[in-house]
Amino acid sequence: MESAELLNLLGNENRRRILRLLSRKPCYVTEIGEYLDVSPKAVIDHLSKLEDAGLVESHTDGSRRKYFHIAQDVRLEVTVSRHEYGTKSAYPANPGMDIRGRCAHVELDVDGETDDPDDTGAADGGTDGVDVGQLAAEYDRLREMENELSLAQRWVRGQIADLLDRLQTAVGTETDAQFHADLLAAVVSTDGTRRRVTAAVDAPAGEVRRGIDRLVEAGVLERDGDHYRVSD
Repeated sequence: MESAELLNLLGNENRRRILRLLSRKPCYVTEIGEYLDVSPKAVIDHLSKLEDAGLVESHTDGSRRKYFHIAQDVRLEVTVSRHEYGTKSAYPANPGMDIRGRCAHVELDVDGETDDPDDTGAADGGTDGVDVGQLAAEYDRLREMENELSLAQRWVRGQIADLLDRLQTAVGTETDAQFHADLLAAVVSTDGTRRRVTAAVDAPAGEVRRGIDRLVEAGVLERDGDHYRVSD
């Protein structure tokens, strides 16, 4: 679902509490109501909204009691800075996805992956052929990697904010530092024609033209025929 819709949905505290509870175990309506201290009718209304969004689904056990559980993993990111506001939602990649060579700026140790879960060979201390100790160690390693990536993201956001501050000072504008940065990056990474720059920043042609004109007036860009390049 769209990140803005997800953000609106999670704006309700009780829905967030329901998701927190369901992330631990499947629950039925009465159980959720007792946890939230709200009426079953209110719980059903919240669950309906979460189901419509695809975050929650239900199943019925042998005694025909209806349990609700998390339907899928979703990550929501919100960025609020001096130069940017944005939201982004994403779904985890398939566990079999090979990212070797695809992260040019990040070094990831992806060689410590767990064995095939279908492997039924002997395993010391395992259960039904699964090495529980190995899985626990791999879980710990991936959580450490997750924390390191979170720290790296914070560092990158700080570097971007500082760069945009410096760029804003160099260009001499009060606003649109990120848009100007996107334009300059597009000029550097393409052939510098307005058509290619417009496609790269995914913005209306008129807005791109005005942005380029502002950068030319500021002496940051210069025109060479049909091409633009960063001034020396």
